[in-house]
Amino acid sequence: MLNSAFTSVAARVAGFAGKPLAFVTASLLIILWLVTGPVFHYSDTWQLVVNTATTVVTFLMVFLIQNSQNRDAAAMQAKLDEVIRASRTARNQFVGIEHRTDQEIERIRAELERECDVAAGPVDAATSVVHLRRRR
Repeated sequence: MLNSAFTSVAARVAGFAGKPLAFVTASLLIILWLVTGPVFHYSDTWQLVVNTATTVVTFLMVFLIQNSQNRDAAAMQAKLDEVIRASRTARNQFVGIEHRTDQEIERIRAELERECDVAAGPVDAATSVVHLRRRR
């Protein structure tokens, strides 16, 4: 229950935060704050209001945006895993590769690049697939 509520709120807030209206709203709030400066004689409290507000909003947005990015990355990885699984020419050992260490992923990536380097000139997807088929 809490997880689905958080996911829903995070998706809505992250979606809104990425729209031009959010930028315009934030800009207008800052302009309003600046305009009120002379009214409050640029006091410490006046400065503290914007500093506190921006800090709190930034702190909360980090978690909401990270949640959205994590969900998007997990969904993309599941889709890629399905494409690998469904393709007869793909190597199934790449399914779940995101759970390996950075060093293992870098080693695999370097091996894939070396495999593609054997072709002369620019490598396109068709050349890469042909080369991978030959290695089997």
